[in-house]
Amino acid sequence: MSDAHDHGDDAGEPDVRPGGRLRKVEEAVGAAVMAVICLISFANVVVRYATNASFAFTEEYSVFLLVIMTFVGSSLAFATDRHIRITYFTERLGWRGRRLAEAVSLLATTAVFALIVYYGAHFAYSQWELEETSPGLGHPTWIYTVWLPLLAGVILFRTGQRAVRVWRARR
Repeated sequence: MSDAHDHGDDAGEPDVRPGGRLRKVEEAVGAAVMAVICLISFANVVVRYATNASFAFTEEYSVFLLVIMTFVGSSLAFATDRHIRITYFTERLGWRGRRLAEAVSLLATTAVFALIVYYGAHFAYSQWELEETSPGLGHPTWIYTVWLPLLAGVILFRTGQRAVRVWRARR
């Protein structure tokens, strides 16, 4: 990504990044989750160093929180147009070519996250129905997996917002 694109001042390319309450919530949740992961990991290192044993629950919670942070961060990245992309070819296209490439990207993103919503919901439901528990702590596993379809739905919402902004943007 070029530096000019990062700041929305590309020639002929409008800045389509939003603000809003949801963005602040996503930023706060992402920061809070990252802080909790750091605290859990730090506590585990200290306990392991002091007692030569570790907290058993830290891995289970850390993995769960990492998934939450990844999905919330992805939602924020789509909302602010900061998601990872390779722009070598699209920067060489005209305005219409860039818009078409963005549309293809948004359609692919929508398809992938719609599948995550669909299959994630079925997966969480089957875990709830079968009363599966986690191997480490014995918690119901659906408590962890129900967040996949929910947060994928937030990403779909943000992708839709991005699509509307791209569609409305003019040269």
